[in-house]
Amino acid sequence: MSKYLVETFYTCSFKVKHYLDELSEDQLSKLDQREDGKFEIIDVKLDARKTKNLGNKNTTNLNSLSKPNNKSLEVPNIVQKNLSEQISEKKNEKINLQNNDKSYPRIKMPDRRKGYIQKVTIGNHKLYLHTGEYDDGKLGEIFIDTSKEGELVKALMNNFAIAISLGLQYGVPLDEFVNAYVGTKFEPSGKIEGNDRILSASSILDYIFRELAISYLGREDLAHTPSLTHRESNKEINKEEDKQFLKLIKDITSKGFVRSDYKKKLIDLTDIRINLKSKK
Repeated sequence: MSKYLVETFYTCSFKVKHYLDELSEDQLSKLDQREDGKFEIIDVKLDARKTKNLGNKNTTNLNSLSKPNNKSLEVPNIVQKNLSEQISEKKNEKINLQNNDKSYPRIKMPDRRKGYIQKVTIGNHKLYLHTGEYDDGKLGEIFIDTSKEGELVKALMNNFAIAISLGLQYGVPLDEFVNAYVGTKFEPSGKIEGNDRILSASSILDYIFRELAISYLGREDLAHTPSLTHRESNKEINKEEDKQFLKLIKDITSKGFVRSDYKKKLIDLTDIRINLKSKK
C-alpha cells in the first residue's frame, strides 16, 4: 500500500481552433457553444509539488518541495492527450449545462384564453376553481378562491395555485400533480355539492386534482359517478366537413368544460350546422 501522495500543480495554456465560413459578431458569440473546436496545448508551467503522508491519519502535512517558476516544460504526448481529453470533457459539461438550462423554457399562456369555473361546497366551505387553457386545450393555469377562510389561508391557496401554474407552463405533466395530491387528507373535507362526478373528497387538494384529472386527463377511475355520455373514441370522423366542424368547436370550447368529449356534446347541435365554406 502506498505511503505518500504527491500532487503536482501545473499552469496550462492552450488554444482552440474553429474554422468558419463567414466572420460575424453572431458567429463569434456562439464559438463557446460549438463542439467542433480543435484543442492545442501551447505551454505548461510547473507551479508547485506537494506531498502528503498517507500513514498519518490524524494530521495532514503538506510540504511544498518546489516553488512556482516560469520555466516551460516539455509536455509528453500522453500528458498532452490526457489534458486535451479533460479540457474537451469540461467544455462538453459546460455546454450540456447550458443546454439543460434552455431545454425547459416556459410556455406562457395566451392573453385571451379558454377555461371554465367550477363552484362546489365542501363542508360548508365554498370553493371556486378557475382554469386556463392553451389554444390546443391543454391545461396551463389554475386559480383557487375560497370563502370563510382567513387572509393567511387565502394567500397560501393563491400562491399554491401560482406554483402549480408555473409547473404546468414549464412542462410538468398534470399526471405528476394528480398522483401527488389525490388522496391528501385535511379539513375541510367530506361531502361535495355542485359537482356531478365527485361526491366526496378528503381535502380541498384531493377534490381539485380529482376534478382536473377527470376533466383534462379522462381519469374516470377517480370519479364517483359514471359519465352521463358514453364515449366512442374508437369511432373516426370520416367526412371532411365533420372534421372541420369538430375542429371549429374545439377552437372555441373549453376542453375541461366539456371534459374532452366534444363529439358527444354536439349531439344536440346536429340540426344546427354551420357553413364552413367562405362566401365568394
